[in-house]
Amino acid sequence: MSAPTSPADLFRHSLRLLLDKDIDGWVGLWAEDGVMEFPFAPDGWPERLAGKEAIAAYMRHYPDHIDLREFPALRIHQTTDPQTIVVEMRGVGRLVRTGSPFDMTYIAVVTVRDGRVTSYRDYWNPLAVLEPGADFTRSSR
Repeated sequence: MSAPTSPADLFRHSLRLLLDKDIDGWVGLWAEDGVMEFPFAPDGWPERLAGKEAIAAYMRHYPDHIDLREFPALRIHQTTDPQTIVVEMRGVGRLVRTGSPFDMTYIAVVTVRDGRVTSYRDYWNPLAVLEPGADFTRSSR
């Protein structure tokens, strides 16, 4: 079965892949020249990843650090550009190393062209990585 092509359906599919720890499948949804940006990245963290290869390297070890279990309260908003959506969501699970709860709220602006993600601006909370006991790494947030 091919990946969905509407931005909302493609995004929902990407979340299922993350829950399944299928990072290769998730990266496969990206355009070769896709860009992932983190406007609120703290010092020392990447602000921009250009290209599918850079995004793959960044995400490769994500499941080793964060065990995502669900994305409750997912809200996808259409924009005046039919290829761009704004997403509000929470990622809930646990931190692998410590077993501590993980609960992060996200807002993302995602653009899809020709059935592939071309732009993903991830407005996650950088203060969470500064909390005592946070089990994050700079390479895999």
